[in-house]
Amino acid sequence: MNLSHPAGLTLWLTGLSGAGKSTIAALAAEQLRTQGLAVEWLDGDELRRHLGQELGFSREDRFENIRRAVYVANLLSRQGIITLVSVISPYREMRDYARMQLPRFAEIYVDCPLEVCEQRDVKGLYAKARRGEIAAFTGISDPYEIPEQPELTLLSGQQSPSQSTALLLEWLGAKPTRQ
Repeated sequence: MNLSHPAGLTLWLTGLSGAGKSTIAALAAEQLRTQGLAVEWLDGDELRRHLGQELGFSREDRFENIRRAVYVANLLSRQGIITLVSVISPYREMRDYARMQLPRFAEIYVDCPLEVCEQRDVKGLYAKARRGEIAAFTGISDPYEIPEQPELTLLSGQQSPSQSTALLLEWLGAKPTRQ
């Protein structure tokens, strides 16, 4: 992919909780803005807080959350904005839906081993899930379906956030800025 025609591009970062999706998306958005590009970042936690407070974590509620994210990303895309979406989106069906609805879509798999995600978990969600205090927690009591053919895979368990961001920007044809 290259940024010679960046308008309306949606980068969909998917992976387990704690994989680094939000960190990478935030760094990439910042660096793309420094290149004068119109960029927005839609974070899963923020989307739930502002557009999906009533939603739980059932498969149906998760899909509704993704439908809302796709709707907002499509609005931004039509305005020529590069949109980074960082959401777990654990089911292939959800990501396939996003791909079908968004004209310039790239699935970015932020691959991180479960044990590393658990070590990074500042909120203690994995520990709660393992104790049975959180039902249907992705990676513990609910599946995460690994992308079969993502446009890009970032190995965030082996790379620093800066390294993963640099690889994403390189793949896009953007110039990473020095940190």
